[in-house]
Amino acid sequence: MTSPGSTPLPATGPTGPAQVAPPVRPGPAAPPAAGRPQAAPAAPALPRPPSMIARRWPGPSGDAGPLVLVASTAAAVVGASVLTMVRPGLGWLVAALAGTAALSTAAIVRSGTSSPVAGRTEPTEPGTATDAEPARPGATGAPGRVAQAAWAAATVALVAVGTFRAAGWLFVLCLLAAVGTGTLAVTGGRSPLGMLVAATLPPAATVRALPWAVRGVRNNRPAGSGIGFGRIVTSLAVSAVLLTLFGLLFSSADAVFANLVGGLLPDIAPAGVIGWMLRLILIGGGLLGGAYLVSRPPDLEGLRPASSRPAHRLEWTLPLVLLDALFAVFVLVQLTVLFGGAGHVLRTAGLTYAQYARGGFWQLLAVTALTLLVIAIAARRAPKATRGDRLLVRVLLGTLTALSLVIVASALYRMQVYADAYGATRLRLVVSTVELWLGLLFVLVGVAVARLRADWLPRLVVGTAVLALLGLALLNPDRLIAERNVDRYLETGRLDVSYLSGLSADAVPALGRLPEPMRSCALGEIAAELPRDGFWATNLGRERARRVLDTIPVSASVTDCPGLRRW
Repeated sequence: MTSPGSTPLPATGPTGPAQVAPPVRPGPAAPPAAGRPQAAPAAPALPRPPSMIARRWPGPSGDAGPLVLVASTAAAVVGASVLTMVRPGLGWLVAALAGTAALSTAAIVRSGTSSPVAGRTEPTEPGTATDAEPARPGATGAPGRVAQAAWAAATVALVAVGTFRAAGWLFVLCLLAAVGTGTLAVTGGRSPLGMLVAATLPPAATVRALPWAVRGVRNNRPAGSGIGFGRIVTSLAVSAVLLTLFGLLFSSADAVFANLVGGLLPDIAPAGVIGWMLRLILIGGGLLGGAYLVSRPPDLEGLRPASSRPAHRLEWTLPLVLLDALFAVFVLVQLTVLFGGAGHVLRTAGLTYAQYARGGFWQLLAVTALTLLVIAIAARRAPKATRGDRLLVRVLLGTLTALSLVIVASALYRMQVYADAYGATRLRLVVSTVELWLGLLFVLVGVAVARLRADWLPRLVVGTAVLALLGLALLNPDRLIAERNVDRYLETGRLDVSYLSGLSADAVPALGRLPEPMRSCALGEIAAELPRDGFWATNLGRERARRVLDTIPVSASVTDCPGLRRW
């Protein structure tokens, strides 16, 4: 025992003093022994975040169903067999209906898919995301059934124009529009950015659908049949070959039977077979990509610009007030110019009808683009928290929209004066149609301003553009142009025969009203380029023109045609 303050003596053992171990302090790790590398501790692997494509467009995880594959293949065969590339006709409508039926089958299969539960199937609960039905039925990538059916119906209607109208330029416009509406039918679209992205998806969908279809061919078998999809396709191919072979033999044996089925059988010449194969590949690839998109559409709902901070009231009010004042002063001062018509042209030295009308049209385009841009920016940045803010937005933007409608009406009136002076043409008719559509667009913008909501506006803009094109086709533009020019000739004696002779067969009934020799001058070229159509090239406009030409004389000996100068 030690007394306080004394120094403790070292402990002793039997052989001497005991060694006291110093306290262990952490130090640097000893280097590894030679020849024995030490593995560094593995860091925990972090999961890679999914890419944007994987998140928004994962695609169907399963295989392509046999019903979808059979429907797509059958539609591709039908389309490749009935399409006529030289003169559009009934075959285009049949191909569009077959493709719509195939994609509708894919949509029905998707809607009927249910989730397996303990060896049985039960309906998927609402709000649950599955491969068959997206999580948000109202999202951009999963359009509702009504919107899907509307875009599909618009696509078929646009393609059907080639069956009823002979004007090739009109069918080209409708076919381009049908590509857009068909894309919206399988992908959807709400916001402008979502529509633009959706337009790029079909080619990528075709590439991504190839392994999906291959897995379906290898793995799927129709329930209870015990036969694979590949054998079904082989059976269909053998059937087609046998029908074609025996059909040709029967056609060579009987002339009546040959006339009956001659237009239905495909061309088996080498060039015809190559063209048929190319059409089959293109149509089949497009339908396969469409079925892939319909089976699980992409989610494009989040592709919207980020919300911005509302501007101060003075920031947007002052520019709009000044712009409204400028529009009002312009409209009031220029009333004589805007709606002066023929009197203003005659009173103004050096002014022609062409300058009067074209100035209004280009003015319309510039005013429309800038005004829509201003309205879009102002509607997005303007504060709407209080009742006064909302009232101010409605008043200023509504005034700007109303004044823009005055400019639209002026341009339409100018084009009418131009057509009365120089005659109707395709370009002038299309310009007038565009102006009417722009006027309707401003009306829709006015409604959006009044409601302070415009989420529905992008789809309605595209829809009204499609309706305007279908309305133009319903008017039968080439016949309308011919009728207006014939009426003008009967009143004034002026006629551009060279232009009218270049119209399509749709104009024949109207041109048949012309007296000789003007009638033969206008119809001679059209009659010479009006051969008989096959069954799949059947066109109502060309059939009607043939009936008219069979009842009126058209002299091929007339060579001196007056009025060949273009006005």
